[in-house]
Amino acid sequence: MTKNEDDFEMREEYDFSNAIRNPYVQRFQELNLVSLDPDVKAAFPDSKAVNDALRIVMQAAEGLQKFKKAS
Repeated sequence: MTKNEDDFEMREEYDFSNAIRNPYVQRFQELNLVSLDPDVKAAFPDSKAVNDALRIVMQAAEGLQKFKKAS
């Protein structure tokens, strides 16, 4: 049986008086991680390929919006 995060109890013997904040937390908060389905992952060898493809999609969507406004 797993405990829910809300059920977590801090024990008295835990001492965090000398603890320091995680120096890497800011770096992880700036990341935007997503999971790709296996078939999508197979089509893109690296992050650059994914970013390039998404930029093409963004440009196409922007062009479509301009086309709709011009009509």
